[in-house]
Amino acid sequence: MRLGTWHIVPLLLALFTAGCAERAPAPSSPEARTPPASQSRFSQQGKASFYARMHHGQRTASGELHDQNAMVAAHRSLPFGTRIRVTNLRNNKRVTVRINDRGPFVRGRIIDLSRAAAERIGMIDQGVARVRIETLE
Repeated sequence: MRLGTWHIVPLLLALFTAGCAERAPAPSSPEARTPPASQSRFSQQGKASFYARMHHGQRTASGELHDQNAMVAAHRSLPFGTRIRVTNLRNNKRVTVRINDRGPFVRGRIIDLSRAAAERIGMIDQGVARVRIETLE
């Protein structure tokens, strides 16, 4: 039996929308512990990484251009503009950054820092550091 064009369009639409569906995070994943925007205090521990130099000047999810010299970061779900304190758990160095991008999209990482923020907490040589992040009021 030959399918007409009117049969194919709904089929393609169904396949396309199914492919765009977002999976819910596993209950034990860091994303599952992300609070709603209305919660005033939020703390999370995990691994931080920092943007490669090639991202300097590229557009972020918020629409800004990424500036590797600014105190900015990417988080999967905290609202843009949220100010957070990032503490390197190895050396207790801290930095305050503003969320202006989405990511990181590497399993096990909770935040991507600008190069300047990563330098401030002493993680450039390691590339990845165990950190605690806390929202500021």
